Amino acid sequence: MIGFAMEINATYNSLVAVGDSFTEGMSDLRPDGSYGGWADVLASRLAARAPGFRYANLAVRGKLIGQIVEEQVALAAEMKADVVTLVGGLNDTLRPKVDMGRVKGLLTEAVERLTPSCGQLVLMRSPGRNGPVLDRFRPRMEELFAHIDELAGRHGALVVDLYGAPVLADPRLWDVDRLHLTADGHRRVAEAVWQTLGLAPEQDWQAPLPDAARVGWVTRRAADARFAKEHLGPWIGRRLTGRSSGDGRPPKRPELLPYEARSEA
Repeated sequence: MIGFAMEINATYNSLVAVGDSFTEGMSDLRPDGSYGGWADVLASRLAARAPGFRYANLAVRGKLIGQIVEEQVALAAEMKADVVTLVGGLNDTLRPKVDMGRVKGLLTEAVERLTPSCGQLVLMRSPGRNGPVLDRFRPRMEELFAHIDELAGRHGALVVDLYGAPVLADPRLWDVDRLHLTADGHRRVAEAVWQTLGLAPEQDWQAPLPDAARVGWVTRRAADARFAKEHLGPWIGRRLTGRSSGDGRPPKRPELLPYEARSEA
């Protein structure tokens, strides 16, 4: 983690989360069918420490960094929150073609606009699941993460290094779509951000999972076939046609309003 905050007794009264599906909380399904996610877990935990705590989540699945800058950054800046989290750019790196110079420039613009408007900006090196689909994009991802580190050093942002945590590469912490974390994965991310903000650790978010039982070849191939049909194919189709799963979808929590701690957190 870069720029670790040392204020163990720090109190944060507001949080705004900016980004894409990772921050929206995809695959962390609640019983009512809505998505939770690490940002909701973090907000709940912060709310338990600060009466009147307020939370907004502007993230929308599928958004590229240009859309995040255009649709979310100005709104987040106007809210003047104690903490703003910004996670974006990874969707761009997963497109068939990408101008990394443009992506890094837009991310720089977002950081420069958000930094003076909030108490603390938090950036992330996003987690990467082990597997061949993401392996081909790793050079782009690592170029993006190097830029994030540079921006954090220049602007005093904190960086949560999820990419460097081996446990978050474990396939068991990823949903069947192989693109989004499970509920346990989201809880670990919330704990990582919590600790980066200088709050006393409540668990070891990097603790490895127990040894996995061996899965037979037939079972693995059946899972691969299901993944290709239900998730990989539609995902590639959207990338090739310029469509997004978030087209026309509003943010999950567009206003900075009081937020109560949830028992699930």
